[in-house]
Amino acid sequence: MQRVLLPPLKTLVRGPCVQLLVPRAAPRAQCGCSCGIWRPLRPAQYSTITEVALQPGKGTVPLPSKTAERAVGRWLLVCSGTVAGAVILGGITRLTESGLSMVDWHLIKEMKPPTSQEEWEAEFQKYQQFPEFKILNHDMTLAEFKFIWYMEYSHRMWGRVVGLAYILPAAYFWRKGWLSHGMKGRVLALCSLVCFQGLLGWYMVKSGLEEKPDSYDIPRVSQYRLAAHLGSALVLYCASLWTSLSLLLPKHKLPETRQLMWLRRFAGGTAGLVFLTALSGAFVAGLDAGLVYNSFPKMGESWVPEDLFTFSPILRNVFENPTMVQFDHRVLGITSVTAITVLYFLSRRIPLPRRTKMAAITLLALAYTQAALGISTLLMYVPTPLAATHQSGSLALLSGALWLMNELRRVPK
Repeated sequence: MQRVLLPPLKTLVRGPCVQLLVPRAAPRAQCGCSCGIWRPLRPAQYSTITEVALQPGKGTVPLPSKTAERAVGRWLLVCSGTVAGAVILGGITRLTESGLSMVDWHLIKEMKPPTSQEEWEAEFQKYQQFPEFKILNHDMTLAEFKFIWYMEYSHRMWGRVVGLAYILPAAYFWRKGWLSHGMKGRVLALCSLVCFQGLLGWYMVKSGLEEKPDSYDIPRVSQYRLAAHLGSALVLYCASLWTSLSLLLPKHKLPETRQLMWLRRFAGGTAGLVFLTALSGAFVAGLDAGLVYNSFPKMGESWVPEDLFTFSPILRNVFENPTMVQFDHRVLGITSVTAITVLYFLSRRIPLPRRTKMAAITLLALAYTQAALGISTLLMYVPTPLAATHQSGSLALLSGALWLMNELRRVPK
């Protein structure tokens, strides 16, 4: 029997792929004779180089390591920064009423701005055919048009930078084999969301270019589309930042007590409330609701203004009535600050690592800073620098909430 089996075994061992599975020498049975008897091999007695080497066609792909995870984490952290820049730049574009200056969209063609006087005149003439010029900017000069055009142009070009920052490194990391199976799905979702975000931006702009014969209101983009555009950007930012923090920050080994579980849930709810407050700001911007009642804490002479429910049906007031939109934003902001304050004092009652305590106190400081910025913006009739800072503060506050949530996350068993 041994003569029959040994030649095929030698041939098998010489194969390039099966050499990884050469069994370790098994101990011979102590039977007192010279012919040793081979015992059956247990599964643990096989020597493997890597798990990937056992899979057909993947012998050259390395497994994700700690170094690769840190590289991917830093990349996503940079990506979240580029998204934050796009959100801030988009807010400034909105505040300077520049978003409707470019009346068409081309992925490649519009990357080259006008250079000659004739090209600028042609671009200006295209803008003059749309409602914003006819109703609001009919006395605008070419020099003033160039300013708002470059504002919108910079926002669009930055959006392309964001797309490249996601797609090109993702392809590189994928090819190098630095992405785990779960991370591949997440990266694909992030890159798809970037592309969707660009299309949604143009869909939003189109709503402000449409002719409305029966309306004499100031031309503006739809607040619904503006909220969708901002909301998808915030989702992209949160997903990128959360993933990067999960890869870069070491997990704490926190005891799973009832107090900690309750604190973790409360932190998640607070982060959701901060997200909702930031999203409601899109309706404030879309309807210019910050210019309705410029007083605080009361709205005019009363706590609850009389024109909250002027539209019918009642639900329309939540999204289309500037008074109700500002009232909702105030209530959400005050509730967010209150929830963050309670969260901070709850965190002090539990023994937490130093980094987690730092996240809690940072979140508290950001909350009160953001509230002060919002009140100042309202009382000063929404000056552009202060309003842009207030919008940037919402991203900082959301980042602080995500950081604290990440610090409190469960440690995988």
